[in-house]
Amino acid sequence: MEGLIYERLPENDHFFDEDQITDKSERFLASEIIREKLMRQLGKELPYSTTVEIERYKEEGETTHIHALIYVERDSQKNIVIGQGGKRLKLIGSEARRDIEALVDNKVMLSLWVKVKKGWSDDDSALKSLGF
Repeated sequence: MEGLIYERLPENDHFFDEDQITDKSERFLASEIIREKLMRQLGKELPYSTTVEIERYKEEGETTHIHALIYVERDSQKNIVIGQGGKRLKLIGSEARRDIEALVDNKVMLSLWVKVKKGWSDDDSALKSLGF
């Protein structure tokens, strides 16, 4: 059966280079790394209506500057993400920065802000602007 399928498949050039592991941008991957750190740090406290938007991504010489917004839907969720005295957000940022530096092979200056955007997860235009 496998041979029949293989015989009928059309030959084509490869769509991606052999060493290319994804078609996503570094900007997208940076937002996913930040989201991953949010999930790991917050565990069961994680507000499920949380997302990350990269507001600015700019390479300047040996440094990549990233400004990211973490959106939540309520003020109480904002406090959970920031943590007492900003400790949780600082830890999320430190861990994300290390992983992003490994990804881009460059020094990273990562700035994180937490903002309340009420109802973003139910708003089609907000979802579209955030890439969903």
